[in-house]
Amino acid sequence: MNDISKKPTPVPDDLSRPFWAAAQERRLVVQRCAGCGYYNHPPRVFCDACLAQDLRFEPVSGRGAVYSFTVMHQRDVAGFEQDAPFINIVVELAEQPRLLMVSNLPIAERPKVSIGTAAEVYFEDRGDGVVIPQFRLV
Repeated sequence: MNDISKKPTPVPDDLSRPFWAAAQERRLVVQRCAGCGYYNHPPRVFCDACLAQDLRFEPVSGRGAVYSFTVMHQRDVAGFEQDAPFINIVVELAEQPRLLMVSNLPIAERPKVSIGTAAEVYFEDRGDGVVIPQFRLV
């Protein structure tokens, strides 16, 4: 595997800062509408369901299932050159249909991954206080 410190790191903005701050504490939070309860990810200014602007970050379970996946063979993705091939997965969180998060897996997991495979969050420390929510198969 590639040196984790060379992988891209997020640049939090005002909208995403609570998500990244919670990740530093090894907590997974998602923006949720105070009006209708709909989860929005990535964070937005308006609720996707009702267009309200009263959105707050709330903890979620970090459990879900593989919604989609693809094997990446390209060696030109910055920070992931030595990891290729690897698997990109999209995880649908248990809290709501189509509440999706993206992660990656080593190619050794290929025999185990399929649509619907259970997944759970873990937190990858990339150094300098950067912590990335990732998912592993369970």
